[in-house]
Amino acid sequence: MTRNLLLFFILSLWACKTIYMNSGNPPEPYRPLFHFTPPQMWMNDPNGLVYYEGEYHLFYQYYPEATVWGPMHWGHAVSTDLVHWQHLPIALFPDSLGYIFSGSAVIDWNNTSKLGKSGKPPMVAIFTHHNMDGEKAGTHDFQFQSLAYSNDKGRTWTKYPGNPVLPNTEKIRDFRDPHVRWDADSKQWILVLAAQNHVKIYGSPDLIHWSHLSDFGENLGAHGGVWECPDLLPMTVENIYPVSSPNEKKWVLLQSLNPGGPNGGSATQYFVGRFDGKNFTLDPDFAPLAANGKAMWLDWGKDNYAGVTWADIPASDGRNLFVGWMSNWEYATKVPTKTWRSAMTLPRSLHLKRYPEGLRLTSEPIKELEKLRTKPTELNMADFNGMVDLSSTIDASSMELQLEVETGLPGELSIELSNDLGERYIIGYNAARNVFFSDRRQTGKHDFSETFAAKRTEAPRLTSNKHLSLHLFFDVASCELFADGGLTAITEIYFPTHNFSKIKLQSNRSCSVQLKGYSLQRASK
Repeated sequence: MTRNLLLFFILSLWACKTIYMNSGNPPEPYRPLFHFTPPQMWMNDPNGLVYYEGEYHLFYQYYPEATVWGPMHWGHAVSTDLVHWQHLPIALFPDSLGYIFSGSAVIDWNNTSKLGKSGKPPMVAIFTHHNMDGEKAGTHDFQFQSLAYSNDKGRTWTKYPGNPVLPNTEKIRDFRDPHVRWDADSKQWILVLAAQNHVKIYGSPDLIHWSHLSDFGENLGAHGGVWECPDLLPMTVENIYPVSSPNEKKWVLLQSLNPGGPNGGSATQYFVGRFDGKNFTLDPDFAPLAANGKAMWLDWGKDNYAGVTWADIPASDGRNLFVGWMSNWEYATKVPTKTWRSAMTLPRSLHLKRYPEGLRLTSEPIKELEKLRTKPTELNMADFNGMVDLSSTIDASSMELQLEVETGLPGELSIELSNDLGERYIIGYNAARNVFFSDRRQTGKHDFSETFAAKRTEAPRLTSNKHLSLHLFFDVASCELFADGGLTAITEIYFPTHNFSKIKLQSNRSCSVQLKGYSLQRASK
């Protein structure tokens, strides 16, 4: 009997392995291979992005007890290259003042806060405390800003005993998501936070004592929902279009809102202007783009939200590095993942460029992702019209594609992923309508939300350049498109019943196409 049971057990394991290998999906079918995900349970906004002593720190909104939103903690991970991540213990836990909502972290290099020790600068986090008792009681001052600090590279944290450092004296119901940076010109710490339908800017000499400087945005940009997760950062203009002012400096305000995105639900808009140490004002060239409810979007897809930039990137690097939450509040708590919920977007490098059409913010995938490349393939097609099957040369579920296109007559160029069940995802460019598009209406599972696959996502092409470039990353259940050098971006998730295994490049008009493709290997967690 024992031998028979053992034989039955071995055969059962073999059968399970065979089913798994033939199913097209691993036990966690939608877990990405090279995007950051939590080890388990719920995750949303990235928080406290900071670089220190060779490590990129990623904190994030985390609920360790369920796969839906709950009492917020700060999860924590570190990386030396923004590609391979090490999970660390939870950094900040809820306390008597409330849940730990979104915020930011900086290195206090000159120890202005006097919280450092042994001659080392402290890592300081400023975040929103959300008091649930106050919210349930119907008060409007249940959100306020507090501080915590670390003297061991973010491994352990002490909450400041004098919290909150920025109370909600105006009793604004949505008063949250502080983002802090040092402004060398005005020689002060600058804090920008969301205040329902605008942002408030504060200044401080020491990260603890704050003075209100100004407000911005109540009648500018999109207002389809509550403003959240601002980030105010200086950037140097890169001149695509010749101008006479080299090393021109501007300030960019990233501002997320929910709902109100260009294709529904959550999204992030941006503003370009000047900051004089007190007021942020729109640049005259950019002002028309933010008037009368109009907005410029950092990403036109449905699944890039609450993104902010890393603090304290070394001057020798100089990049403005960004990451967002790869989901949408319309359906984030309902997506068909089992043990974990949500991923972060790919880290991106933001650039401010002057085009003939004006000042524009672009986003590009970071160069460190190139280390994941395997199995390169290349095609040069001078007169492409029809379909090319790439399935035998590139892994459809984990790949990078770069296309350079000399546009021809109006038509449509697209990449289609599919599986044997007839499910398909299509992304591309429609020249007749001059839009990029992402179509997940036939990708598989979407009955969890009426809005998830209600229509295809579209984004306008923002340049008249006849040369078209498409840079795409596919990772099991997501696609990120960076078009025209990142001038237009689309990020979207999808949930095929079985992994996509087939790839087609298609065009219904003749055009010249150069394609480079790579299968991408797993980034260890």
